[in-house]
Amino acid sequence: MSCPTDSPLLFLDVDGPLIPFKARPLDRAVAQPFDDRGNPLLDRLDPEDGPRLLALGCELVWATTWMAEANEVISPRLGLPDLPVVEWPDDDEDPARGLHWKTVFLTRWAGARPFVWFDDETTDADRRWLAAQHQAPTLLRRVDPYVGLTGADFAAVRRWLRQLGDGA
Repeated sequence: MSCPTDSPLLFLDVDGPLIPFKARPLDRAVAQPFDDRGNPLLDRLDPEDGPRLLALGCELVWATTWMAEANEVISPRLGLPDLPVVEWPDDDEDPARGLHWKTVFLTRWAGARPFVWFDDETTDADRRWLAAQHQAPTLLRRVDPYVGLTGADFAAVRRWLRQLGDGA
């Protein structure tokens, strides 16, 4: 996927946002042309999420413990190209001040770029820390892990991107 290096990043978690903890409603379920015997939860993926993510115009980045396996297993099912993958550090330090364990590392990974982060575990502590520590605009979008990504999540990102483009 070719994106300008100044486009916002979109960090994407898998479990919760893309694979919800509850089965999706039947009208969202689409037969997958893959052999999912290895992971029965893969049928919870919504193949429409791939085109919706690509349409945002952000540089998509896997920010998941699936790591490189997300490109092998998730990307083909969503119609996504291979995406950059955040390689997590091996340290076992607890995050400071109740932050999510990914927050500081994703901020470093983003550098000076604005970013969106779809995850099911972010909190107001992460938002406050980012507002104080990250110079570029950010949008932390906590996704309901029992529902997965919804139209409201995509609409929130589109609004944020418009504001970003307007210099807000």
